[in-house]
Amino acid sequence: MVYQSVRLTTLTDNTTGQSGLLAEHGLSILVEVGGHRILLDTGATYTALHNARSLGIDLTSVEAIVLSHGHYDHTGGLKAVLRELASDGREVPVIAHPDLWSARYSRRGDGRPTYAGIPFLREEMESMGARFRLSRQPVEVVERVWTTGEVPLVTPFEQLDHRLVVRDGADWRQDELADDLALIVSTEMGLVVVAGCAHRGIVNTVAQARRVTGETRVYAVVGGTHLSFAPEAQVARTAKALRESGVQRLGVSHCTGLPAAARLAHEFGDAFFFNSAGTSIELPVADGGSNEGCRTGDRAGHRS
Repeated sequence: MVYQSVRLTTLTDNTTGQSGLLAEHGLSILVEVGGHRILLDTGATYTALHNARSLGIDLTSVEAIVLSHGHYDHTGGLKAVLRELASDGREVPVIAHPDLWSARYSRRGDGRPTYAGIPFLREEMESMGARFRLSRQPVEVVERVWTTGEVPLVTPFEQLDHRLVVRDGADWRQDELADDLALIVSTEMGLVVVAGCAHRGIVNTVAQARRVTGETRVYAVVGGTHLSFAPEAQVARTAKALRESGVQRLGVSHCTGLPAAARLAHEFGDAFFFNSAGTSIELPVADGGSNEGCRTGDRAGHRS
């Protein structure tokens, strides 16, 4: 099978440029390919569902939910989404890593850890129709669409966020975020990598996508890059590495931060776009495609 296009619609992000949509610290991206609909992450609250309705998108046709990792801003909307998807009593596949329910925290300005993990019990989600498929390895969601599985830490310049910790008995230790994964769509023109936060490095994530698929060409990278707290040198090396990987479209969201986004925009020029809530981009991913466009707003809105 060769998909003719991939449509990515961002339902939740920190920002939005459209009236009627909600923004929050979180991320949710609807991936449409070959007649399949997959939801990557669910935002922090109910914004993914609200914004989908505002955009005229019926989420009941979503075949599977992929959770990129177990932070609240990517999983907190799961209950609202499940109410919509499983309203007819059907079961909803939810694909994630076994560490999804780790007791994870974030150290704020005063140094005290604040709970930052998934805000629901697994049993509650299962009672609402979720059927979890937990794997450390890549999972094929539908044909030619995979999760990355665990992302190895390879690059010398991409570092874990020291503010993020997990409870280990009475002590605290660095959160390795082994559950951090992305979604990969393999296309005729290269890979489309859709990231949640890329806590283990967006360059490492792209490298893992290549290993999983055996495809070296990277057509598009969209989503969070967790560069908002990264030092300038890391941002510069990340921008250079992504450019050298041959990425033709780069759309950043959520945890990237404005300074890093500006640096990436400078590096990529017209290939760059801000991926805020309401952005819908259709990527022609087979030779001969000519309908590439990036829209902010409803699905028949003006090109941005």
